Amino acid sequence: MTERSPSGSPSLLFLTDEQLRQGIEAMFFAYRGFTADPDRILAEHGYGRAHHRAIHFIHRSPGTTVNNLLSILGVTKQSLNRVLRSLIDEGLVEVRVGTRDRRERHLYLTEKGAALERELSDVQRERMRAAYRQAGPEAVQGFRAVLEAMMDPQIRRHFRDLQDNGS
Repeated sequence: MTERSPSGSPSLLFLTDEQLRQGIEAMFFAYRGFTADPDRILAEHGYGRAHHRAIHFIHRSPGTTVNNLLSILGVTKQSLNRVLRSLIDEGLVEVRVGTRDRRERHLYLTEKGAALERELSDVQRERMRAAYRQAGPEAVQGFRAVLEAMMDPQIRRHFRDLQDNGS
């Protein structure tokens, strides 16, 4: 028998393995939908999701260092260098030497990079906006709480830093 909350709905504190499996599958399919539109745009330019993530976080933190981006993305230096090299060569990202520490490399989107970032984020914002409207404010708040609870502590700090420093 499924535990019930005071409102009569199934209690979320006592989820069965089957309910958890359904949540995992919902996450897989939602992610597939969330990335479908950007994937099509990226494919037109010969880019992949790694390029998208780099563009997104450079946009969110203009002037971020390569080391900070490595920490946020959780990829190897070699992998990030391949992505950055193609973004730089295509004129989407500009690298500036640090003024205080000349060893640092600060990353900025160019106008062309900012235009691609807008195109990618516009389709994702529209999908999120539609889903949030359909689900309602309580579901949105719960969804965010679940996502944050799933983050490793270091990643949650990156996420919250972006929220505190973002627009």
